[in-house]
Amino acid sequence: MLTVHHLENSRSQRILWLLEELGVEYEMKRYGRDKQTSLAPPELKDIHPLGKAPVIVDNGVTVAESGAIIEYLVHTYDDGTLHPEVGTAEWRSYIYWMHYAEGTFMPLMIISLILGRIETSPMPFFVRPIAKGIAGKVRASYLDANVTSNLDFLEHTLSQSKWFCGDRFTAADVQMSFALEAAEVRTNLAREYPHLADFLITIRARPAYKAALDRGGHYELMGTRAD
Repeated sequence: MLTVHHLENSRSQRILWLLEELGVEYEMKRYGRDKQTSLAPPELKDIHPLGKAPVIVDNGVTVAESGAIIEYLVHTYDDGTLHPEVGTAEWRSYIYWMHYAEGTFMPLMIISLILGRIETSPMPFFVRPIAKGIAGKVRASYLDANVTSNLDFLEHTLSQSKWFCGDRFTAADVQMSFALEAAEVRTNLAREYPHLADFLITIRARPAYKAALDRGGHYELMGTRAD
């Protein structure tokens, strides 16, 4: 039996969703975040040395990292429904988006999250202007322009096709879902990026997505509702 080690409000939610799309039976062990730090509990280090989620264990094989898990599950359990034919233009897009989600876009979202915490964390009054000034300079000189260019790129992509690899839903859309849910926390997608907003509406209407939420429990991303 496949086991998913699922951390609340994390990337592991999309692994549950993929498993529901694949129709694979699985067990789930759910972990709560530390109420003060929001970090994963130390018990996850018993499963993988880095103590992060998602992690799956399938017939004695342990796999970590969302992209690696998705590729493993598609290779092991998919009948060809959730990935394009190898060697096609859609396949090349599939590979690109599978890596883009965590390699290019999510680091920007993490920087945004960290800067937000710096700006709002308790600190001596005389330090606050310095901290806010540094955070503001990072936003102005690097973060905001890069986030905008990436969101523009994503919006243009979904203005050309319903899904990231064309007109067919694939596991690359599952991989991209967390990135766009993170962007939703930061940006008014409905007003500024309607195709991205429609993508989220569409995936949330899928029965498998809803089933994953029912199985995984409350899902609230980066302090703002994401489900």
